[in-house]
Amino acid sequence: MNIGVFDSGFGGLTVLRALLDRLPGANYFYLGDTARLPYGAKSQATVARYAVSSAHFLVEQQKADYLVIACNTASALALDAIRDAVAAPVLGVIETGANAAQASTKTGDVLVMATAATVESHAYSAACHERGLRAIEKAAPLLVPLVEEGWVDHPVTEEVLRIYLSELLEESNRASIQPDTLVLGCTHYPLLRANIERALPESIRVIDSAEATAAQVAAALCLPDAPCKAEGKSHTRRFYATDSVSKFRNLGTRFLGQRIEEVELIDLGG
Repeated sequence: MNIGVFDSGFGGLTVLRALLDRLPGANYFYLGDTARLPYGAKSQATVARYAVSSAHFLVEQQKADYLVIACNTASALALDAIRDAVAAPVLGVIETGANAAQASTKTGDVLVMATAATVESHAYSAACHERGLRAIEKAAPLLVPLVEEGWVDHPVTEEVLRIYLSELLEESNRASIQPDTLVLGCTHYPLLRANIERALPESIRVIDSAEATAAQVAAALCLPDAPCKAEGKSHTRRFYATDSVSKFRNLGTRFLGQRIEEVELIDLGG
């Protein structure tokens, strides 16, 4: 099985990390479109064009049998365009996060932390509403640069998280809802999961969208009587970036949790 994983940058490596734990025997092809990030500042038409070109690269050139869109912005704004453009099955991180929230919540009330672009798209609210859930979204734009700076356990990050979560809980109180689930709606945020859990009431469960996505990929590709675990089986891992392979290696290693030895530079055009 060849699995393609696509993100505008590095955060999608948390999804790949979770996939490697669940499906170690697959071949993986990861593309970070680092030359054209951030997607959040682009129009929907531009995001769709970029995402489709990346999907074509993974499916047509790398022969991916299954495509994971490990980018919340692309999942929010371009998922239908990607599915129309390639023959392989496509899974986005927003639908997996909403599915996991539905399975987790008892009250039907869900909180979402995400980037400003994802929140402005209201993709999580729509996905939760389709599943009969009420959702309150909170943009947390400072978290991505803090994670990329490596300040995961820094006091500044702890204070920023405290402020964001306090505002989110206050908003839920004003809306008279009883949230018991928080979805991490950005693939950078799993690196802050422990910090977030410490700052939240114990009654609120944190949903890691990377873990949720990996679980749903495994459920789609593995039969109950034929598990995909294949310890010791050789497999391919190839990494592609559209800009600065050295930065991708250095920063990507932090997200993947293991050293990235080689990254290939590719050009997808404008």
